[in-house]
Amino acid sequence: MARLPADCTSMTDIRQEIDRIDHALMLLFQERWGYIGRAAEIKRGTGLKADIPDRVEEVRNNVRTIATSLGLEPNFYDTLWAALISQSIAHEKAILGETAD
Repeated sequence: MARLPADCTSMTDIRQEIDRIDHALMLLFQERWGYIGRAAEIKRGTGLKADIPDRVEEVRNNVRTIATSLGLEPNFYDTLWAALISQSIAHEKAILGETAD
């Protein structure tokens, strides 16, 4: 059962909660990855490229806005998402058979 940070009374409690959250994050990343693969399939049928710069910028702006609204450091999460996006584009390029730029 999830505990709030204030309800944790030991480092064991803290570590258990962090491990629980890490697992939940990985499940969300797995779900997101499924959409990346499906996006490549749809792009193949429509002739779209893997890398769509306007969409990349939109996603990064969304992340910065969300991070700021949650009191998180937007530059850190932008950097994290930049890596996530880069890996996603590489995966789509592989599915689409696109060569490196």
